[in-house]
Amino acid sequence: MTRSVFRFLSRQPERPHLRDGVHLLRLPRNSDYQQWYRLRSQSRAFLQPWEPLWRTDELTESSFRARVLRNTQEYECGLAVPFFLFDEKNDQLMGGLTIGLIRRGVSQACMIGYWMGEVFAGKGHMFAALQMAIPYIFRELELHRIEAACIPDNDKSVRLLERAGFQREGLLRAYLNINGAWRDHALYALISDRTELTRKHFYA
Repeated sequence: MTRSVFRFLSRQPERPHLRDGVHLLRLPRNSDYQQWYRLRSQSRAFLQPWEPLWRTDELTESSFRARVLRNTQEYECGLAVPFFLFDEKNDQLMGGLTIGLIRRGVSQACMIGYWMGEVFAGKGHMFAALQMAIPYIFRELELHRIEAACIPDNDKSVRLLERAGFQREGLLRAYLNINGAWRDHALYALISDRTELTRKHFYA
């Protein structure tokens, strides 16, 4: 284990919880399955145009448990922080936001992805989630750069990123296989305005 990964693990709470008084971001649990199943099932037609094709076992409990285990392992290894987004008042699952592809060394960067149940979409919930996640990424994870890729004609996602301060940097051609086809993605990024990072952060 590298010292940078050890530092990441040692300074993180065992299970991060981000709150803003209305929303809660936390890691998935096996007990979330029923809520996740209902929300994803009801939102399938809404989500499928922007996601990889769902496997035949996509919504099974065994597949969900394997996903939770993989998420936990990625978090414990410092590779990702896969959050579920809840309405904290009633513990209602609304969507998910994953801080993934965490790179240390000279990059100090990550890639974020997100999804929202159809009934909750367009109501500002994911923007609120980003408002919690961005400070966490810059301050707690001590990363310098947040990247996000979205299909250029996904107008809602484009507006969300731009509202959150992300800037478009370029086009990734045939970047991801989405809904059965290789799709171009626009690359957006948000850079930390912190200037106190020193050489030891990059080479420790």
